[in-house]
Amino acid sequence: MDIEFVAVSKQGGRTYNEDVFGQWSDERFAACLVADGAGGHGGGDVAAEVTRSSVLGAMAASPGLERSRLRRLLQQANRDVVARQAEGGRLADMRSTVVLAIVDLEARTLAWAHAGDSRAYLFRDGRQAARTTDHSLVQQLVNGGMIDEERARLHPQRHLLLSALGAPDGDVEIDVSEPMPVRVGDVVLLCSDGVWEVLGDQRLGEILRASLDPHQLIERIDSEVRLSAPPGNDNYTAVAMWLHSDEETTQPLPLGP
Repeated sequence: MDIEFVAVSKQGGRTYNEDVFGQWSDERFAACLVADGAGGHGGGDVAAEVTRSSVLGAMAASPGLERSRLRRLLQQANRDVVARQAEGGRLADMRSTVVLAIVDLEARTLAWAHAGDSRAYLFRDGRQAARTTDHSLVQQLVNGGMIDEERARLHPQRHLLLSALGAPDGDVEIDVSEPMPVRVGDVVLLCSDGVWEVLGDQRLGEILRASLDPHQLIERIDSEVRLSAPPGNDNYTAVAMWLHSDEETTQPLPLGP
């Protein structure tokens, strides 16, 4: 089994992009990350960049899917963001969501960890097989049966997060999955809320089923977000991890910023 990465990250209707994505791989493991910064005036992009550097650097130094390992990666990233907050000014209130997915190509397993409302999806046979659960106020309303997922993505308080990196007291909620089996043909999609809020889970699945490869998937997500998003829409980032047999894999081709 091998893996192909394709990604897009754009500023949308904002003046600059506070989203980042990143990837790392060796002969056995392949990991990717999306982080969505917040804080305004340039602080959010710094928080997201600190998160990416911290998490992927630590993953490269000690890769693995163990839940305790993944939790420590995000806890350390939280400490690293807090350390930069101490510089004050535009960095004082910066935060970042994060979602990390890692595949063990030898064991054919996947695990993910996240804080906030950047999401990871696992699609199998064109259907959603698993998804992270947001740390947000509207997700609590969904969990309580007060609204459905469609209303949640349009809710006026959908941006109120209950967890994000940059919590000074270390009190950050982090969810880590158990390792899940994966197989050739599976697709892992990571994205910021600028993607899933605009398109919704149902449309993301439809786009996936209409796409023959990860390049087409990301191109279509990019196109549909640009066409469907309201004026002044959020930054948006999507990363596809497409699982192939060794013979099928082609070179990854990230799309433009």
